[in-house]
Amino acid sequence: MARSFVVGGRTALVTGASSGIGAALSRALAARGCALALADRDGEGLATVAASARAQGVAVSEHALDLADAGAIAALPAAVQSRHGGLHLLVNNAGVALAGRFEETDLDDVAWLMDVNLHAVMRLTHACLPLLRAEPQAQIVNLSSLFGIIAPAGQAAYAASKFAVRGFSEALAHEYEGTGLGVTLVHPGGVATRIARNARLPRTLDPAATTQGLAAFERLLTMEPEVAAAAILRGIERRERRVVIGKDARRALLIQRLMPVRYWSLIRRGMDEG
Repeated sequence: MARSFVVGGRTALVTGASSGIGAALSRALAARGCALALADRDGEGLATVAASARAQGVAVSEHALDLADAGAIAALPAAVQSRHGGLHLLVNNAGVALAGRFEETDLDDVAWLMDVNLHAVMRLTHACLPLLRAEPQAQIVNLSSLFGIIAPAGQAAYAASKFAVRGFSEALAHEYEGTGLGVTLVHPGGVATRIARNARLPRTLDPAATTQGLAAFERLLTMEPEVAAAAILRGIERRERRVVIGKDARRALLIQRLMPVRYWSLIRRGMDEG
């Protein structure tokens, strides 16, 4: 497998492209001369990102769809092929959040989260594999999370989905090792996106506690999406198997490696002292 991946002159499909990391990465890819198929349920946000990408002189198609809709996912590769003629890069970026103690969590919300964070990643990857495998060189990029490295209290469902994306990506990389298809797994730390504001919470939670909890979580999201996107793009171009972004994610990875069972007690102590 070649050790570098040139994005210029190729086509990328990016999910969750209307804001945050997805929007920043789409713009960075366009600046490199990469054509884009942009997918998100937010059609208005999608149009804004598409317009800025087209200003870079690349072909852009917009695909407004709900990634919880398996039928819409199944139809997406054909639409991308019809518009762009092929696909070289798949970025499974879209994700949603669900916070709160697991015993207080509605299982319908867990199913929704798994549909977007895990099932959509697997479904879209499976649907796109024929297009990707038809190219001499192609790349799959799956976004896990800091919470695909550690599993904090109050994040049982979200961590489960992101640990699953990690396992899926690592197994996929092993299956296609030595071929033209590479897999990059990304663990971003606290990136300033809308994921906290859009998170679902236990429906019985006190509104004041909800507001306070979300504000505390958002204070941890300090990295600009453009910084994360630049790191992901470098990882794509270098065909890296794993990209860990941010001091918080790298620190958590080190602590988890040193204390694989008791890491949370140390991390929680540091948070309490901070």
